[in-house]
Amino acid sequence: MKSSGALLALRPKLWYRARLTAFGGRAASTDEAPAPPPKSPGRMEFILPEQWHMWITFGVILAAVALYIADRFTIEIVSLGLVITLVAIFQFFPLMDDSGKRLLGATELLAGFANPALFAIMALLVLGQGLFHSGALEGPTRWLAGHAETMPTITLVGAYFLVMVMSGLLNNTPVVVMFIPILAAIAGQQNLATSRVMMPLSYFAIFGGMLTLIGSSTNLLAAQTMRNMGAGTIGFFDFTIMGLGLAAVGAVYMLVAGRYVIPDRSSMAGEIGVSDGRQFIAQIDLTPGHSFVGMQSVSGMFPDLPDMTVRMIQRHETPLLPPFENVTLRTGDTLIVAATRQRLSELLASKGAPLAGVIDAARMGAEEEEASPAEEMVLAEAVVAPGSRMVGVSLAQIGFHYQTGCTALGIQRRSRMIRIRMRDMRLEAGDVLLVFGSQSNVEGLRANRDVLLLDWSKKSVPRVSHAERAQLIFLGTITAAATGFMPIVLAALLGASLMIATGCLNIRQAGRAFDRQIFMLVGASLAMGTALQATGGALFLAESLVYLLKDAGVPVVLSAFFLLVAMLTNVLSNNATAVLFTPVAVNTAISLNVDPMIFVVAVILAANTSFVTPIAYQTNLLVMGPGHYKFRDFVVVGGPLALIIWAAFSLLAPWYYGLH
Repeated sequence: MKSSGALLALRPKLWYRARLTAFGGRAASTDEAPAPPPKSPGRMEFILPEQWHMWITFGVILAAVALYIADRFTIEIVSLGLVITLVAIFQFFPLMDDSGKRLLGATELLAGFANPALFAIMALLVLGQGLFHSGALEGPTRWLAGHAETMPTITLVGAYFLVMVMSGLLNNTPVVVMFIPILAAIAGQQNLATSRVMMPLSYFAIFGGMLTLIGSSTNLLAAQTMRNMGAGTIGFFDFTIMGLGLAAVGAVYMLVAGRYVIPDRSSMAGEIGVSDGRQFIAQIDLTPGHSFVGMQSVSGMFPDLPDMTVRMIQRHETPLLPPFENVTLRTGDTLIVAATRQRLSELLASKGAPLAGVIDAARMGAEEEEASPAEEMVLAEAVVAPGSRMVGVSLAQIGFHYQTGCTALGIQRRSRMIRIRMRDMRLEAGDVLLVFGSQSNVEGLRANRDVLLLDWSKKSVPRVSHAERAQLIFLGTITAAATGFMPIVLAALLGASLMIATGCLNIRQAGRAFDRQIFMLVGASLAMGTALQATGGALFLAESLVYLLKDAGVPVVLSAFFLLVAMLTNVLSNNATAVLFTPVAVNTAISLNVDPMIFVVAVILAANTSFVTPIAYQTNLLVMGPGHYKFRDFVVVGGPLALIIWAAFSLLAPWYYGLH
């Protein structure tokens, strides 16, 4: 770690310096210019810098914050406008040092869009997308949902802590997306309103972001900014102990006090669920080695086939109808079942491949259409249109698969008890087909006049055959980054590349993981941080804070600094907050002659204290709809939580870092 003197030497030599003076005191600046005398005894006086660049930078930043909060324009538009404004200001009104050299220009302001931390963030998003599309996390989450029936409370708490651990190693947005339907199911089993479980889901994911360097993009940005300033580096687990302490305090609050303050939207609890309950008629052919072969009926039903009802078993030419007494499923049987779309989707993603024939047929259709082998497989719904050529004939007779390249997985017909093989069922206008096929083939149904594709119903189906390789890539990436074998940005880029190269996801899916809002917001935030640092704004804020609390001691300054960042992160992006205040943290630590890493860790943890508003973090926005929350709900629940986290940090940090 570099000494404070060396770090001070790294600051840009501007032709002005912010200065705070008071009667009988010295200027907080290191410049040699004498402080002017006070206007009156005992009265504090602020001598403002003559350079106007710093103040115009403050104005631009405040305007950007206001526009972000107002949400009248998209994040991309505001971010682009911010960058253009800063580049224009410093292009036509250059900031020069005392030797006449330009300190800030388009090159410096746009450098954030090529920042290694930003590339690491985007690569980690692609890595998470690979895990999602390969179904690598389907097994653990399905196991969790299964245990909720026998141990609902323990399973619910276990799910929260699993989310926290996963969020410490993976982007927490896909983790929350994955657990929303699981927790909705658990809430239904316990007769709880979904509002009681969704907000803790988001908060535990945020707790996980406090545990490791890659737990949140905020952490990476703060660490990169600190490294760029020459103030040292932050390791993978350098703030894990502090993060665990704060997460433990927050978890206790949510599990004990949270149950009394989280709103109960009981009247809306039934609106959210894993599926809408509609039953599709599907056909499952038991081929040799099928995972269903050998299952036996008990009391007329098949308990080993949960969430589906067997309507008929076609055995050679003999149909077997319920109740099924002493029936054992055999190779060659054809099952006619009624199941929800969610259950059929799970069967497609199961490792046992109970619908292997459907998957093979769909991929054969993709090959016939010359689709890419790695193209995304999609499940969607299509309605048989009035006047369609398909009315009155069966799927086999119309040659649906050969015409469209898609396979009909199920048929939904309202208020009808159907006990007939799908290939023999004559279609009616209004029947809903659950179709499975490649992305291009499903999209091709738009031009088909016989069916109406329901765009909202399209959903990707994980390629479970790639699950193990996706898990290995993910574990290898995390291990390489955690052990320091390679830099995080290199490990993340290599992991993302391997996800694409091994077929865990294709270029199109990887492109969707590339979040342009995050890209623009992070790039604009880094531009703001660069301008704030170059104009002396960061130094001015640091010296102001140190001066106002100069007699209070380092622990008080650290506590006040944490509270300031925690307040701002709930109205501004946590990424922007981290980038803006990391230079302030470094300069504050230098002024107090303490290790800069202590204050940078405070920025990281405080920037993750985003509980008070739904706009504070994207996971809050994700659970707002399923939980039917209002803006004030986050203030009521998250406000006290943020204050408790601040109090815990104020007590733990001085003890952990040995501050006096």
